[in-house]
Amino acid sequence: MDTAMIKRPYVPDEETEKKEIVRQYRALLRALKTKLKKGDKELVRRAFEMAAEAHRDMRRKSGEPYILHPLAVALITVEEIGLGVTSAICALLHDTVEDTEITLQDIEREFGNQCARIIDGLTKMSNIEESSNTSQQAENFRKILLTLADDPRVILIKLADRLHNMRTLDCMSREKQLKIASETTFIYAPLAHRLGLYNIKLEMEDLAMKYTEPEAYFAIAQKLQETRRERTRYINEFIKPIREKLQQEGFEFEIFGRPKTIHSIWEKMKKKGVSFEEVYDLFAIRIILKSPPEREKADCWRVYSLITDFYMPNTERLRDWISNPKSNGYEALHITVMGPGGKWVEVQIRSQRMNEIAEKGLAAHWKYKEGTTSESRFDEWLRQIRELLSRSDSNTLDFLQDFKLNLFSEEIYVYTPKGDVKVLPAGATALDFAFAIHTDIGTRCIGAKVNYKLVPISHKLRSGDQVEIITSQKQRPTEDWLNFVVTAKAKSAIKDALKEEKRQVAMEGKAMLEKKLASMGVPASQANLNELMQYFHQNALLDFYYQIAIKAIDLKELKHFVVNGERLELPKPAAIENQEKESPPDISKQLPRKNEAELIIFGESSDKIAYKLANCCKPIPGDDVFGIITATEGLKIHRTNCPNAPQLLANYAHRIVKTKWAKNKEISFLTGLRIVGMDDVGVIHKITNVISGEMKINISALTIESQGGIFEGIIKVFVHDREELDELVERLKKLDGIESVTRLETP
Repeated sequence: MDTAMIKRPYVPDEETEKKEIVRQYRALLRALKTKLKKGDKELVRRAFEMAAEAHRDMRRKSGEPYILHPLAVALITVEEIGLGVTSAICALLHDTVEDTEITLQDIEREFGNQCARIIDGLTKMSNIEESSNTSQQAENFRKILLTLADDPRVILIKLADRLHNMRTLDCMSREKQLKIASETTFIYAPLAHRLGLYNIKLEMEDLAMKYTEPEAYFAIAQKLQETRRERTRYINEFIKPIREKLQQEGFEFEIFGRPKTIHSIWEKMKKKGVSFEEVYDLFAIRIILKSPPEREKADCWRVYSLITDFYMPNTERLRDWISNPKSNGYEALHITVMGPGGKWVEVQIRSQRMNEIAEKGLAAHWKYKEGTTSESRFDEWLRQIRELLSRSDSNTLDFLQDFKLNLFSEEIYVYTPKGDVKVLPAGATALDFAFAIHTDIGTRCIGAKVNYKLVPISHKLRSGDQVEIITSQKQRPTEDWLNFVVTAKAKSAIKDALKEEKRQVAMEGKAMLEKKLASMGVPASQANLNELMQYFHQNALLDFYYQIAIKAIDLKELKHFVVNGERLELPKPAAIENQEKESPPDISKQLPRKNEAELIIFGESSDKIAYKLANCCKPIPGDDVFGIITATEGLKIHRTNCPNAPQLLANYAHRIVKTKWAKNKEISFLTGLRIVGMDDVGVIHKITNVISGEMKINISALTIESQGGIFEGIIKVFVHDREELDELVERLKKLDGIESVTRLETP
């Protein structure tokens, strides 16, 4: 393991700790200096003293005094996000209501209603009943998002809190690291992206990768370090003629190169199936112009023109976010040009104002908005989120998934017949556009005219399209509409409409059941309904009525029940037999208690505990894995880098079981490899000889496609563990003509 991952013991030293606390407090005051008005300094001091006293006997997992955490969060909110005094006070006190004796009333009395409301938004909810529709963590996410309608500072402070937790994750246990890193990639990094806090988003992704995929993280970090000198030399060579020309033209500017993040390089390697050496844009050049607002756009385009005098641009990769800013306020001109030595280089051109919005996101957006009355696309997005959050959709997990999809997506700009612009995520359809105009128009949509041509509701829109929606009073949403839409607003509205329709059908089922019970001489009491729902394995009453109405549940089965006065009772033997047949095994009693040893799979306890290997990632012994207790399938084992891991760990951390492998060479596991190489005579024979001949590994399936002298093969093999798989990959890579060998994410 890399030394960066090793936990070093913290040795308490009261004098050193006091000095460090004072140093951090002074750093916070220095950061606030330009924002302090009369009386503010005293308020900040009072908040600091209140937090220090409340957390006096508390220490972090690292052993450090707890007060250093709220101080660090306050400093991030001010320095890196650009917020002011109120936010600093709330950041200092953000954990007090949850973890100490201080109440919201105490905070309101000392610092006013606004601070109390923000801290209430930052305080986790407790005692939430788990169900198939929600989890405690999901409800906490929803609570944080709801504050967008009230005070977005809650989210910004929460992001600062999460960033500091990620920076100090080394001292946590492995399962805590996985849980926190997964929550970060699942919701916090996308939120930072949507709020325009790109630096925070990039750092969060890098830190999360350090814990979820440590091998890949440290391998790329090492290669970046090794190629640093070479990159610096290339950047200087690229920049030199541009700098000289901009100086000649009288521009005031900064120009520098920035390396791409480890996470973005890794994503590119996976997406394009290339090695680190083949990723061409390991860095970007940034030019920041000191231009007055009225000249910003013209100056950026002038600089674009000067750069293309030296280097040939790739017109397909021009991104003009100056004419069309992103909905989070981001403005810049991105161009990709062919630099010296045949390397593509991305150049970002922006003004100082644009740069501050890019660095500080939401906070800077409001700073520059003061004094203007126009509503920006950012305000429009916030309004859409408020509308979405105000819906009475009880399925929080679905809501979060839909909401998350819209956080990271690229945007397209589509026009109404009157020329009004609508910003939609890439991949949006005519139906998404209809719901973006109004929910009623969406639910009645039967088609559209795109650029005056008739298209179906599933037609995917492109930037610049002009769209006219065609409606009918007879139209009703159907289940398959959910396959045609990508926006959270459309999905939520369709689900609401389907739910209402389902409710009406369910009422017919309710009437049928009540009639049947009346004929048996028993009332439709809650006790009787509970007995029936348990018998028919229904969790929700509405679903139960609906299943009756569509004849999925046959009421003739009520003959199994015994009428005892006003109660329905199931004969015991039948009940037991039925329960054994249908109910999932309760494995919770077999699992180790918290703080006990990890659950070992394929070890001594493997015959006692029911488990399944997840199909989504097909783990094999040696993979970094975790177990999750499911409602219907007992214990399920997933790889920590499984595509579904962030969502599972973020929403169901309380169901996670520490899991590790025990050696068992008797059992084989199916996994898959993708092999790319030169299509040469005998190459397939060489591959199969290594697998079957040399390593005696069984092949389950082999498919080869060849095009233009290059072949791509998918091979499914049975291996005993990760060690054997790694050896196979290394041997295949050494064969002549083989370009790459990678493990399939979903075999």
